[in-house]
Amino acid sequence: MSRNAGKVRVAVVFGGRSAEHAISCVSAGSVMAALDPERYEVVPVGIATDGRWVLADPGQRLAITDGALPEVTGGTAVSLVGDPAGRGLAVLEPGAAVGQVLTEVDVVFPVLHGTYGEDGTIQGLLEMAGLPYVGSGVFASAASMDKEFTKKLLAAAGLPQGDHVVLRDAAGAVSADPAVLDEAARERLGLPVFVKPARAGSSIGITRVTDWSQFADAVATAAKVDPKVIVEASLPGREIECGVLAARDAGLPEASLPAEIRLRPGTDWYDFAAKYLDDAVEFDVPADLTPEQTAAVQEAARRAFLALDCRGLARVDFFLGTAADGSDRLVINEVNTMPGFTPISMFPRMWAASGVGYPELVDRLVATALDGGVRAAR
Repeated sequence: MSRNAGKVRVAVVFGGRSAEHAISCVSAGSVMAALDPERYEVVPVGIATDGRWVLADPGQRLAITDGALPEVTGGTAVSLVGDPAGRGLAVLEPGAAVGQVLTEVDVVFPVLHGTYGEDGTIQGLLEMAGLPYVGSGVFASAASMDKEFTKKLLAAAGLPQGDHVVLRDAAGAVSADPAVLDEAARERLGLPVFVKPARAGSSIGITRVTDWSQFADAVATAAKVDPKVIVEASLPGREIECGVLAARDAGLPEASLPAEIRLRPGTDWYDFAAKYLDDAVEFDVPADLTPEQTAAVQEAARRAFLALDCRGLARVDFFLGTAADGSDRLVINEVNTMPGFTPISMFPRMWAASGVGYPELVDRLVATALDGGVRAAR
C-alpha cells in the first residue's frame, strides 16, 4: 500500500473474538469517520469472530441497522508483523507474496471490547511488535477487565466497592452444589443480585436475580461467557459515569463532566438491549449534580484511573446513593479502559459536554499514543 506523505497512518483494529464483536464494529465506524483525512490515513483492520485478521473493505457496514448487528466478514487476509522493524501488516492471502509487508503503521487504535481486545492480550502483541497504540497497557487492561481484581485494586486505594462474591469454575461449582452460596452469603448480599461474567462487558451474560431459585440458571448463563463469575449485591442509587483522559502534559489525568443514565418505566436494569437496541433509557449529559457531587465523582474517577495504572483513557461507572447518616454514598461499579465509541456512547458525549468534541477527542487519543510510544519495555 503506497504511503501518503505527511499523514499519520492509523490502523483502526475492530471486531474481535469476544461477545462484544458487533459493538466494537460500531465504535470503530465512528472513530474512523472522526479521523481527519487531511491529517490521517486510516487502515481498517477487522478481526473476524474466528480470530482471522483482514484488511477490511472501507465500505463495510459498521452500524446497527434495523436491529441487525454488524460483523467483520471478508477482506485481504493479513497478520501483524512480529518484528518491530517491520512496523506493520503482512499479506497472508493465498497466491500473493506471502509475508510481504503490506503497509507500515505509525499507531494502532484498538477499538476492541472484551476478551482478546480489552484484556491486555492485543496490548501485549502490540508491545512485542513495537507499535504505539491508544489506551492502557497490558497490566491495566487485564486488571480493569477482570471485575475481581478491579475491585481489589480499587479497595487497596481506599475507593469504595459494593459487596460481592467470586465463583471460580462457576459452572462446575453450581453443578456440584446448586446452593453454592451459603445462607450467610445470601443474607449478606440480599436480593436482587447481579450475576456477571468476571471478564466481559456490554452487559453480556448478566442476569438480575430476584429469587434464589433463579441463581443456578443465572450462573450457567454467565459461565458461558467466562468460567469465573462474580455475584454482586444490588446497589441502590443513581447510575453515574465519568470519562477520564490522560493529562496533555505531565500532571493528573483530566475528568469529564459526569453523566447520568436513567431507566425509563418498565426497564428493570441497563442490559444489552437497553444499551443498544431499545429506546429504554434517557441520558443526562451532564448529570444533574451539585458542584460538590460533581467534584467528588471526578476526583474518584481520577483516583481509580491512577490506582489501576491506566493510560490514555477510561470510563469509570458509579452508583450514587444515600448513606445511613444521610450523606452521599459513592461506589465504583466498573472501570472500562476502552469504552464504547458508538454514536450514543457516553464517553464521547461526556467529553463533548466538557468542551472536547468527537474529532478532537480522537485526535487527542492518537497524539497521546504517539507521544507515549511503546510503554511496557520502559
